[in-house]
Amino acid sequence: MNVNFYVTCIADIVKSGVGKHSVLLLEKLGCNVVFLEKQGCCGQPAINSGYAKQAIPGMKNLVETFEVNDYPIVAPAGSCVYAVKNYPEYFERFGEPDWAVRAQKVADRFYDITDFIVNVLKVENVGATLTGKAVYHPSCSLTRKLGIVREPLTLLQNVKGLQLLPIHNQQTCCGFGGTFSVKMAEISGEMVTEKVMNISEAEPDYLVGADVSCLMNIAGRLSREGKKVKVMHITEVLMQNEKGEN
Repeated sequence: MNVNFYVTCIADIVKSGVGKHSVLLLEKLGCNVVFLEKQGCCGQPAINSGYAKQAIPGMKNLVETFEVNDYPIVAPAGSCVYAVKNYPEYFERFGEPDWAVRAQKVADRFYDITDFIVNVLKVENVGATLTGKAVYHPSCSLTRKLGIVREPLTLLQNVKGLQLLPIHNQQTCCGFGGTFSVKMAEISGEMVTEKVMNISEAEPDYLVGADVSCLMNIAGRLSREGKKVKVMHITEVLMQNEKGEN
């Protein structure tokens, strides 16, 4: 299957290994991965800050970029996928119905990588091995906005040697929320402090999530508190093998 890969800004700039492992994972599962270099930011930071109209040029660029083929578009972040799926609403709001139609066709092809693997490729066990105890953080964008709950858990439960641990208030937001963590820094800080406290009580070896932004936020607090928990994106986990390589 031919697949477009949308790298996302944070994966590209902050956590490039996530992009690399996502591509390698898709290729391992038989996909031919296409990277369209004209792609750019989905506009989520501007939209979340109330500057949706100013984000329109970037939205148009992304729509035009992915109109060149009809392949599925896979991204390693639910927050960006959700942003793109809302493009038609913004184009309608700002009086551009033709662009809304074009955006809907692109949005319909956008998938979070765990959703794509489980529900499109029909794969629940990718043959990964990682020994240890892990806590999974369900990001708000993935679970609340996209309704993707079962898919990442299914993939992680089939990782050989990995034990998933429950924690108190597992569904609670980590406090990142994009620009929320900047505008409401004190509240955000208290939220991630509580999240880290609950994670630490379980004494895991790993913290795993499917949204880089949340992982970046939680990893920062874990580091500041001196916690020895390795933070991994789910694609990094799914590319682990019995030799501890990826």
